[in-house]
Amino acid sequence: MRALVLAAARGFLGTPYRHQGSRAGVGCDCLGLVRGVWREVYGAEPETPGPYSADWAETGSGDPMCDAAQRLFRPIEPGEAAPGDLVLFRWREGRPAKHCGILDAPDGGLGRTLRLIHAYEGASVVSSVLTPGWAGRIAGVFQFIDRS
Repeated sequence: MRALVLAAARGFLGTPYRHQGSRAGVGCDCLGLVRGVWREVYGAEPETPGPYSADWAETGSGDPMCDAAQRLFRPIEPGEAAPGDLVLFRWREGRPAKHCGILDAPDGGLGRTLRLIHAYEGASVVSSVLTPGWAGRIAGVFQFIDRS
């Protein structure tokens, strides 16, 4: 399953950043990346987020991204994370997770530092090194479930 997810996520690389978008080559945000990968791997989405503002995490309540991940994916320990897994990030303790991406393999398959495929605001979907700064903000790691 991880290989299918990773291949789908890599198909989004270079897609322009578009708030609420979810289509490879057209535009997506971080949630849209995960939604688009879901559609490619499973077909129809089990639920949609509805419209959301760019500042939804600051103005809303609860932790909707983590809640949805708990419903739709299998939580795993960060030490079990591998390319093809979903990672959620929160900027501050006690605040909701507000960014997500899919783990990518290290450069050229060498080394041990994982990369993260994510929609980078103001740019596009990129694969960047999962630096200690990013790793320190992980709110949860989840596996896509084999639904066959």
